[in-house]
Amino acid sequence: MTAPQRLILITGATGAIGGALARHYARPGHHLVLHGRRQDTLAEIGQRCRDQGAEVSLASGPLEDNDARQAWLAGLSRTPDIVIMCAGINTGVVDRRDGESLQAGRQLMEINLRVPMEMARQLAPAMQLRGRGQLVFISSLAAWHGLPVTPSYSASKAGIKAYAEALRGGLASDGVGVTLVMPGYVDSAMARAMPGPKPFMCSPERAARRIARAIDANRPRVSFPLPLCLATQGLTLLPPRLAQALMRWFGYGVP
Repeated sequence: MTAPQRLILITGATGAIGGALARHYARPGHHLVLHGRRQDTLAEIGQRCRDQGAEVSLASGPLEDNDARQAWLAGLSRTPDIVIMCAGINTGVVDRRDGESLQAGRQLMEINLRVPMEMARQLAPAMQLRGRGQLVFISSLAAWHGLPVTPSYSASKAGIKAYAEALRGGLASDGVGVTLVMPGYVDSAMARAMPGPKPFMCSPERAARRIARAIDANRPRVSFPLPLCLATQGLTLLPPRLAQALMRWFGYGVP
């Protein structure tokens, strides 16, 4: 008997991590549902994944449009086996007197936090009825301690960290797994545009391999690289004044 296709949904497939994960999972027996904002790039990634033997469906509608997103997910051929929510944006503080743009911060919280939460709410019940499935949330090491240069981004990643951790506990008894991904700097246009230094930056391909291993093992959390993991978690143990002084010293202070 032929094994059923594995249906894998990836948002943010035109980004560095999402694209690398799409290429990683592109093989015969996999149906990839790829969502991305840049249609030309999405088409190129889709074709490459088809060349590697996967069946591919593409989508590029605005994820923050509730009706459009819900209709898209409801129209899938079946409930995905794996949902990897990579879509995300960033903004930062250019001048401490001006702070972040209100509109940019609002849009960031929509894409980085509300959208993955609502996608999980829509897709999890069918996974629970089926008794299997994997929801994958992309957070960041910035979730451990907010960076002064990217307060909204840090808040969104801390929020999705807490949500994923809570959701895992609620879904485990129904056979549905939740994996929280907390990367450091992954080489991408978004990472390069972020203010501050980028120590231990890794390639998207290396990040995708680590994430995929964690998904396959249903690990609760995968975070990397180790030196930056230890540093960011260590900040939470220090007195706030000392933690802030260290961040300024390492180049993450507000201009």
